[in-house]
Amino acid sequence: MSDTASATLDTTKPLSLVRNPKAYAWIAFGVLLLALPFYLDRFWLQAGLFAMAAAVGAIGINLLTGATGQLSMGHAFFLAVGAYGYCVLAGGNDAESGHRLVGLGLPTWLAAVLAVLLAGLAGGLFSPIAGRLRGAYLGIATLALIFIGQHVLFNARDLTGGFNGRAVPPLSLFGFDFDDTEVVIAAVPFQSMEKLWYVALLALLAGGLFARGVLRGRPGRAMNALRDHRIAAGVMGVPVARYRAAVFVLSSMYAGLAGVLLALVFQRTVPEYFGMILSLEYLAMIVIGGLGTVAGAVVGAVFVSLLPQVLTHYSDSLPLVSAPGTGGVSPGEASRYLYGAAVVAVVLFLPGGLTRPITPREKK
Repeated sequence: MSDTASATLDTTKPLSLVRNPKAYAWIAFGVLLLALPFYLDRFWLQAGLFAMAAAVGAIGINLLTGATGQLSMGHAFFLAVGAYGYCVLAGGNDAESGHRLVGLGLPTWLAAVLAVLLAGLAGGLFSPIAGRLRGAYLGIATLALIFIGQHVLFNARDLTGGFNGRAVPPLSLFGFDFDDTEVVIAAVPFQSMEKLWYVALLALLAGGLFARGVLRGRPGRAMNALRDHRIAAGVMGVPVARYRAAVFVLSSMYAGLAGVLLALVFQRTVPEYFGMILSLEYLAMIVIGGLGTVAGAVVGAVFVSLLPQVLTHYSDSLPLVSAPGTGGVSPGEASRYLYGAAVVAVVLFLPGGLTRPITPREKK
């Protein structure tokens, strides 16, 4: 081979690696996400934080329901464990609305970690049931967690604050407080929403990469085997009960992390939020986005969580949608109609969800 030919080969190979539009698109998207707090106002930052927190929780339930085939109706319970666990672990013995609350006063970063572990522990206590039940039976069993959780949240006033909830201590890490204390960065005032943006982004990135590694590795293949045919998976040597219990614990920890993020964004926990509707919304997220994939969980979470906030923000200019408390169809009700219709449309026309690649036959 001549020197000219070898030089041509040496130059074209790195060019083919550099000219990767998908890699450039991901880099540009990452830079955009990092730059958004410098340009968006508080409303859109809060909406984005809700979407990222919901995406973390949706990844967890997608591992359980989408990848393993275990129907769970109690995801909101584990979000509540994470949110209220953080408040109790990080809060002090303060008085709110004439009632004294119990708190351990731990460092907030430690309280956040322990709250995630506490949600995993709650999932572990339920995992023997999850390891033996499947289908509608598991769904009904997990639905009981919602009723138990609501009863505890409304009546254990020393821990939860009762109907009015309790304030959420702001996160503090290495002496940096993620509260509304103004910090000027590049002539842009950073408050709680701007600061928490990067915390939520890091949590979503870490959670998404870990779940992607699980799904692409040996555990993911075992989970898919359990979903497709439980008996065949057992014959091939997959410990069915152990895998089901382990995935339930992992899903609960993702929900606990999402609960901590939601509490930090809300800045106050309210028991009514962690009800059955929230669990149904998470099921809608993974059905719309795509079962069994990290991308599907993220896309579905963004759609379902942003829709009511966008409708509320533009309720004055949208037909048939009125502001909350003014009569007519509220933005919350309108959003449930829309993503309910989206679930029906996805089930009928895109059974794999919005992130499923379209086959050549479907293009014709």
